[in-house]
Amino acid sequence: MAQWSANINVMLKAIRVAGRAMMRDFKEVDKLQVSKKGPNDFAMRADQRAEEILQETLFEARPNYGFVGTGGRETKGEDPTRRWIVCPLDGLDNFIHGLPHWSVSIALEYKGEIVASVLLTPVIEEIFLAEKGAGTWLNEQRIRVSGRTSLDQMVFATELPTGNRGDLPTHLQDLARISPSVGGIRGIGAVGLDLAYTAAGRYDGYWNRGLEYWEMAAGLLLIQEAGGLAEAITLHKNPMETGTIIAANGEGHAKFSKLVRNS
Repeated sequence: MAQWSANINVMLKAIRVAGRAMMRDFKEVDKLQVSKKGPNDFAMRADQRAEEILQETLFEARPNYGFVGTGGRETKGEDPTRRWIVCPLDGLDNFIHGLPHWSVSIALEYKGEIVASVLLTPVIEEIFLAEKGAGTWLNEQRIRVSGRTSLDQMVFATELPTGNRGDLPTHLQDLARISPSVGGIRGIGAVGLDLAYTAAGRYDGYWNRGLEYWEMAAGLLLIQEAGGLAEAITLHKNPMETGTIIAANGEGHAKFSKLVRNS
């Protein structure tokens, strides 16, 4: 296993503490299903508590770094070049419904670039992590994106459309255009996990629109350090600035990008 930096060790400590708290809450969710409002409010409070844990633990170790949490709430640090970007509960609806596919993630940004990422799936007990120049790892094993190159054998992930999506027509058009050319499309309901699974070669790629940057921050580095490519749907733009993303293995990215961009 790679020798991790002090910052990665700080991130691992923080995410494990937050993950244990989230698991305690997750085990209580099924008791609230009789109330329509109950599980939603409970999950939001669990999200907030996890964010507080992350902020407290990270600040204890690095009091001069900035911090960005859910909703883009930012606490400026004395060091303007470094900030933590966290997503305490990615996969809120999965959490509410008792599904195991949700995660906690932390990314470290240095001068506008993500240089370290840790993502934990507390139920499944998988830790994905990456550091710039050190590769991507899953539970102490090095991982890489898939090696598949034929679109009809490749499985891609996205967020399956629902009626409350403002871009529902665009997303339906994407599905109608892309589905006939690929081996399959999946939707797990958690952006960070979709990106992590792409980094691990479980998916061959991922695309989406309307994302928040804290949802994708950790996953971007996981993919890049695993040998994949991640771009905004709009050419020559930053995914974290546009809220759109096309990610895939190196060989399939060009073909897949053309499909998504309809070019």
